[in-house]
Amino acid sequence: MIKAAFFDIDGTLLSFNTHRVSEGTIRAFRTLHEHGVRTFISSGRPKILIPEMPVSFDGYITMNGGLVFTAEGEILLSNPILHEDSERWLDYAKEHKICTMVFTADNMMAAQIDPIGLKIREQLEFQMPPIVDIDDMRNNEAYQLIAIMPPTVDGEVAALLPHCRLPRWHHAFTDIVATGNSKAAGMEAICRHFGIKQEETLAFGDGGNDLEMLQWAGIGVAMGNAADEVKAKADMVTTDVDNEGIETAINKLFA
Repeated sequence: MIKAAFFDIDGTLLSFNTHRVSEGTIRAFRTLHEHGVRTFISSGRPKILIPEMPVSFDGYITMNGGLVFTAEGEILLSNPILHEDSERWLDYAKEHKICTMVFTADNMMAAQIDPIGLKIREQLEFQMPPIVDIDDMRNNEAYQLIAIMPPTVDGEVAALLPHCRLPRWHHAFTDIVATGNSKAAGMEAICRHFGIKQEETLAFGDGGNDLEMLQWAGIGVAMGNAADEVKAKADMVTTDVDNEGIETAINKLFA
């Protein structure tokens, strides 16, 4: 019996084309709530970049599991990046002139913005963080860093930051989070709080940073627009986000 459902945002709840929650997804949430299923956000975004939606959530996994809290604001998991790793990254980004963003518990900032960073903002349709000098980013408690760089640099940066991992879900940039942080870790914290068993969970996602979430869930559902490696690890593949993927899966699971 499913008691909790977890949803990625970009490419899952929100279409990259419309940037809206579809009518079918709204109907799917209604079905879940009629069956007593709790619903949760599970995203790489910080809360400040989670838009208002016409569906409700019982809790939030943000910044790839770095900060997890209930709808009432009770913090269930908090694991920021070590200060020394943040400093190493800022030194590296400054030297190589890499567009970067820093997300704290309740704030965000960007530095060295380039055309790729602006294009990503347009694609995801989120507000641009305040632009600052990169040295002004120092001495913040960062839960997530964003690095606008190609995958070919991931190995070098990973070696530079020994207490971090790089869950990449977009070819143009990667998230940087503390080791141990993942959407799966956030799910575990939420389930422990609400008394839900792992096998009673359902998760929807499409990106590389959703892999652990889909594998941890009792039923992991990959969107039809998901990367091939995500589909290969999922228990179920549904239609894409622009063709009511969430509703299609919910109708099958709750028929």
